[in-house]
Amino acid sequence: MRRSLRQRAIRLLARREHTRAELASKLAAHGTAEEIASVLTELARAGLQSDTRFAESYVRSHAARLGAARLSRTLRTKGVDVALIESQLKNTELPDEMARATIVWTKKFSAPAADAREWAKQARFLQGRGFSAETIGKLLKEIKK
Repeated sequence: MRRSLRQRAIRLLARREHTRAELASKLAAHGTAEEIASVLTELARAGLQSDTRFAESYVRSHAARLGAARLSRTLRTKGVDVALIESQLKNTELPDEMARATIVWTKKFSAPAADAREWAKQARFLQGRGFSAETIGKLLKEIKK
């Protein structure tokens, strides 16, 4: 049973990086909690599974279109430790939040908001992408000029 759990976990990791929590959840129906914990510890020791590597990969691939709040929230839901999330967001070379928000806004909208309803629509879009209220306010004021 342990061997098939290990093979199943390796197949999952071959497709993409997974957090320890994701793998545990996907393997839950196929073994006991002790067997799963043992397999995951073995994979981590062998360097096949790493929450740090997952967080690095996720931040690198999604940072261009998401704000820090959304990146952090998503990583937390995937079971990444809060301290690791904070360190990844600080240590990864990202353009500043305002530059990323401007790029995201430009791809979605072609003109500044004409009225309060359109302004709210644009603000909700950026908020959904995880940008802070401060960044959204600054961006929409600058674009209006």
